[in-house]
Amino acid sequence: MYLRPFDPWKSKLCTCPFKYTLNIYTGCDHACVYCYITSYIPRAFQVRTKEGLLPGLEKELRKLDKRFIIALSYSSDPYPTIDRELKITRKVLELFKRYNIRCLLLTKSSLFERDLDILKELKCAVGITVTTVDSKKAKLLEPNAPDPLKRIRALKMAKKEGIPVYARIDPIIPFYTWGDFEKTLNALSFVSHITVSTLKLRPDSWRRMQAKFPELMEKLSPLYEKGDKIGGYYYLPREFRFQILKEAREKIERRGITFGSCREGYYSYPSCDASHLVP
Repeated sequence: MYLRPFDPWKSKLCTCPFKYTLNIYTGCDHACVYCYITSYIPRAFQVRTKEGLLPGLEKELRKLDKRFIIALSYSSDPYPTIDRELKITRKVLELFKRYNIRCLLLTKSSLFERDLDILKELKCAVGITVTTVDSKKAKLLEPNAPDPLKRIRALKMAKKEGIPVYARIDPIIPFYTWGDFEKTLNALSFVSHITVSTLKLRPDSWRRMQAKFPELMEKLSPLYEKGDKIGGYYYLPREFRFQILKEAREKIERRGITFGSCREGYYSYPSCDASHLVP
């Protein structure tokens, strides 16, 4: 089974409408320090193909209720480095076109620029994740991901092709990316929707953050120790993170962009995940 109903975490704070998720690859080679997939995917930063994906997926698409969206991808990236040569994601998009599938694509790569000719013919919205537009900070956080400014340029090209576009500023990290939020937002001011999320840590990502950013974690650790633990994740204290989310929302909506938050127990309208943009 390649298509799965979304919300593998069964989070009580998840507000996503019903949709399916498809991870075209297993693992993700962006190797983001804060990544959560290392808690449930072995060798998570090594990308592997899935045997029988295309014929198996086609069988599932034939039976799929076409009302529902398929999201690409939440436990991997649809555009890892090897897709530049393999082009499996392009073949999946061709199947989506054949079966008139509604699609929500999210990536931390700029490689989707290659597939704009197909994406503009789909019932699809395309989004990128950007933590910060500071390239040096981004490289430390997301060592193998394309430069954020390159992602943003590709998203602008998607908008020029008439594709609905959105972004995630995620995670917001106090004392690190939060100070760049205004600049990041300005660079993304052309999108229709932005979803934000504060940094949520699991024991494995906490250890990686501690090893890579010891001075930052000296400031963050006491906050997380006082915060909530929800669904296996350490959260910032509710009042502290809600103040961040409130400020983010005000700045986003002031620019005429709709606002969403992800697994925060906070406001989102008209959707948390940009699914309202999908035709």
